[in-house]
Amino acid sequence: ACRSPQVKAFVTQDIPLYHNLEMKHLPGADPELVLLSHRYEELERIPLSDMTREEINQLVQELGFYRKETPDAPVPEEFQFAPAKPLSTLPSPQAPTTDSETPPKHDKGEHPDL
Repeated sequence: ACRSPQVKAFVTQDIPLYHNLEMKHLPGADPELVLLSHRYEELERIPLSDMTREEINQLVQELGFYRKETPDAPVPEEFQFAPAKPLSTLPSPQAPTTDSETPPKHDKGEHPDL
């Protein structure tokens, strides 16, 4: 019932590689990515029918889902609950540290290419 071959390819070949990403098939419904909180509250719905397989993969990875090499590959401990990240690991809004005015002391002189 999946109208888009791109979405179908993602569902059949890519979803098994993603940790904590589950497919629930609703007959006749347009494919959507439904984001749930750790308490299974719905956060957002993203329609997938107009997206290419590449775009969906990029989107899912940007959301923080961990992609395994093979469906049976082990998941590193820090990704066990991905994309729900513990608050302590969330990057600060100033992600690139090269912009900060006071670089960490140990970096001085070690990276002349920065």
